[in-house]
Amino acid sequence: MAKIGEVLGSAAAIAKGMTITLKELMQPAITEEYPDGPATLQERFRGAHVLQRDENGLEKCVACFLCAAACPADCIYIEAAENTAEERYSGSERYAKVYNIDYNRCIFCGYCVEACPTDAITHGHGFELASYNTSTLIMRKEQMLVSLPESGRAPSQSNPAPAGAVGILPTATH
Repeated sequence: MAKIGEVLGSAAAIAKGMTITLKELMQPAITEEYPDGPATLQERFRGAHVLQRDENGLEKCVACFLCAAACPADCIYIEAAENTAEERYSGSERYAKVYNIDYNRCIFCGYCVEACPTDAITHGHGFELASYNTSTLIMRKEQMLVSLPESGRAPSQSNPAPAGAVGILPTATH
């Protein structure tokens, strides 16, 4: 008698699963139009890194090395240099002369973003990073830094940043 109950219970479970499968089969398919249309990303999406500027147009990075220390994949390389009165790159004493991220190793964990005391590094929404050549996956500071507007002045209320300036990988070099 116990065996019959076991067989009936198993058959009921299979019938229930098949019912759900058949219901889903009758629903219209939801297709992402990505290559032809824009991809929809969630706000919390962790894409390619972006180095931010402050309100004066200076780099926010002060070369404190906390992001490199927090990185479990050891993919961030920084060389610090001193700001001078003639050439000012950041609002602090130091700036990152070299700032590289090796996307061959990066796991997009976000620890570098959390560790940064000046909010200089953030995750953008860039996700098209695939490459057949691994040397192109090492992003330099110039590729990650938010570019200044066409006027050369820092973004402000009277001089807003161009559309899409934050959260993309600019191609202009400085």
